[in-house]
Amino acid sequence: MNTTNAFPKTIYAIQHLAFEDLGSLEDVFYQLGFRVRYFEAGVDDLTPAFAHEGLTIILGGPIGVYETDDYPFLKDEIALLKQRLAADKPTLGICLGAQLIAHALGAKVYAGHQKEIGWGPLSLSLRANQVLSGLLNNVHVLHWHGDTFDLPENAVLLASSDIYTNQAFEVGNNILALQFHIETTEDHFEKWLIGHTCELRHANISISKLREENQQYAHSLEHAAFEVIQKFLKRIGYSD
Repeated sequence: MNTTNAFPKTIYAIQHLAFEDLGSLEDVFYQLGFRVRYFEAGVDDLTPAFAHEGLTIILGGPIGVYETDDYPFLKDEIALLKQRLAADKPTLGICLGAQLIAHALGAKVYAGHQKEIGWGPLSLSLRANQVLSGLLNNVHVLHWHGDTFDLPENAVLLASSDIYTNQAFEVGNNILALQFHIETTEDHFEKWLIGHTCELRHANISISKLREENQQYAHSLEHAAFEVIQKFLKRIGYSD
């Protein structure tokens, strides 16, 4: 990849929902001297974000990868993502972003057998120690998805949960996909509860329980996320 001095110091982030932003990761990037530029999927031209030589992060959202008839912009987003992955440019996908990466790599993405919404630990593979070791010791991440994916060819499985096997994978050093959320912060979690209220009510999920779990687990996750993103940055060619 690039040398430290040449590594682009702007992070490009693609949003599919206004309140699902970089969260705690944004603070990490600012501490390390990066700038952050957001692109809104379905509104902005995503070409610069996917052509970026530095790190591009594809964030979450409530739509499905397969809903291209209802959300035609997904076709262009997937096409651009395929080009980016083929060029092995550093890419991180979170939740919907992970599903988009899986789809772009030829794997099937589909509705799961149940929604996984709430805080819970992961089972990590030995390979995960290289990037996700910050999530060891029973750190709880935020699960918030109904879709899942098959593991793409040549991908290495990094993490599983009790409900879904494929929770995280990597392809080489530059591509990392996380089905779960590490970016949420304790202070901003209320935005998620408000923004996803219809989904939560329909799924009969306790909002008060999610709020209590956020207070219990979010602080530890913020520290773990700092370690995860630092290790990933080092792998893709950056060191402070």
